Amino acid sequence: MPCEVTQVVQKVYHPREHDSSPFFKVITSHFEAFERLYPERFQGKYGFWRPVIRSSLDKFLKCGDLKEGFARVRCPDCGEEFFVAYSCRQRSCCPSCDQKRALLLGIRLAEVILAPIPHRQWVFTIPKRLRIYFRFDRSLLGKLCRSAYETVREALAAETGDDIVSPGMIATVQTFGDLIHWNAHIHALVSEGGFTENGHFVRVPEMDKAYYLSLWQDKVFDLLMREEKISEDVVRDMRTWKHSGFSIDCSVKIAAGDSESIKRLAQYIGRCPFSLARIISIDQDEIIERILKHCGLWKDPLRSRESEARSQPRPPPEICVKFPALEEPLPDYLC
Repeated sequence: MPCEVTQVVQKVYHPREHDSSPFFKVITSHFEAFERLYPERFQGKYGFWRPVIRSSLDKFLKCGDLKEGFARVRCPDCGEEFFVAYSCRQRSCCPSCDQKRALLLGIRLAEVILAPIPHRQWVFTIPKRLRIYFRFDRSLLGKLCRSAYETVREALAAETGDDIVSPGMIATVQTFGDLIHWNAHIHALVSEGGFTENGHFVRVPEMDKAYYLSLWQDKVFDLLMREEKISEDVVRDMRTWKHSGFSIDCSVKIAAGDSESIKRLAQYIGRCPFSLARIISIDQDEIIERILKHCGLWKDPLRSRESEARSQPRPPPEICVKFPALEEPLPDYLC
C-alpha cells in the first residue's frame, strides 16, 4: 500500500512595503537639503519654516513600519490572525492616513451625524488677491469657516423670514487646488433648509444666489479688516472689479438618505492634497507627474488633456506649506 505524504504549509506574512512610494523616496533622499535651502529659496514665497513640517514628515516615514510597533489581531473563533502596523495619523502629508480618515468621516456622517434630509455641497472661494493672508496667518482659516456658516444662516433666515431657523452644516478647509497650489477655500455639506427650535425641518430647495454671494463677500472683507490685513481702500477698489473673484457653488445635490453619495463626498473633501498615482517616475534629476489640464473655464473631462509636469527631486514646498499644525481646524460641525 503506497505511503501518503501530507505537506504542512505554513502561512507567510508579507508586510506592506511602506517605503516603496515615490514620495517616501523623495523625503529620504532630499529632505535635508530642502530644509537647508528653504530660507534662501522658498521663504519669501511660502513663509517662514514651520517646525510642523519636519515633525510631520518624520512621523510619515515611520507610518506602516512594523519596526515602529504593531498590533496583533486574532479572531477568537477561527484563529486567523494578522499584524497591523501603527500609522502616523498625519494630516495632508500621508495619503494612506488621509484616505482612512476620509472613509471614517463618511461613515460617521452617514450613520451618526446627518439627519435623513436633502443636502447640498457648498463650495466657497475667495479672490487670489486675498488668499495670501490665509497662507501666512493660519488662524484665519477657522474664522473663514465661521464666515461661511454665517453666510448660509443669514441667507436662510432671509428666505424663510425666520431668524430662528438654523441650517445644519459641516465645513472643512481645503488649502490646495488641482495643481497643489495654495487655494484656501471651504467645502461644506449643508442641509437644504433649516431646523426650528422644536426640531421641525423647514425645506428650502433654492435661495437667492446674488444675495448669499453678496453676504459671503461682505463677511470675508469684514473678517480681514477686523484682523487688520486689508484697508477700506482695498475693499473699495475690489468692489469695482467686474469679476470679484468670490464664488459659491451649491449645484451638487444629495437626496435624503443617500448615504453612498455622502460617503463619496466625504472622501473628496477629506482627501490628501497630492496623489501618489499621479507621479509617473522619479530619478536623481527630476520628478515627472501626470496632471490633467482643462481646456476652457469649466472642468469638462471631454475638453481636458493629460500632460506631464517636471520638477526638481525635492519635497515640493507647495505640499509642505499645507501641513496643518495641531491647533488648525478639522471639519467643523456647525449648526
